[in-house]
Amino acid sequence: MKNIEMSSAMLGQAFSRLKTAKQAMGDENFAYVVRCSQECVELSLKASLRLLGIEYPKKHDVSRIILINRGRFPEWFPVEEFAKVSRVLAEKREPAVYGDELKLIPSSILFDKSQAEDALRSAEKVYSVCLKLFESVKG
Repeated sequence: MKNIEMSSAMLGQAFSRLKTAKQAMGDENFAYVVRCSQECVELSLKASLRLLGIEYPKKHDVSRIILINRGRFPEWFPVEEFAKVSRVLAEKREPAVYGDELKLIPSSILFDKSQAEDALRSAEKVYSVCLKLFESVKG
């Protein structure tokens, strides 16, 4: 029961990040779209892992643990794709917040509309599939 409650709470937080990412897209704050999309993906995937009783690392990228446990997910859950999304967006998290501090390039210049759209599209897909998993397990 606790795993379901924890998973539900994490999905709620993921949905909030998704809403914020969409709002940031409208404001053309592309770096913030990338950051919020990454957080949505991280929370959604961790919610799914928690739901399945799989302990996950306390870091932003959970791709490795998803791949290791691919057999615990239903066939319709795109493990490989979501592992890649987790890895790619986790790599963009820090630059989306701080920019490139070595080259003194702010995050607002590092990310464009196309990158933000890709991140948001990925976040929407990950969230919706993880929500489907939650509903299927919860019953």
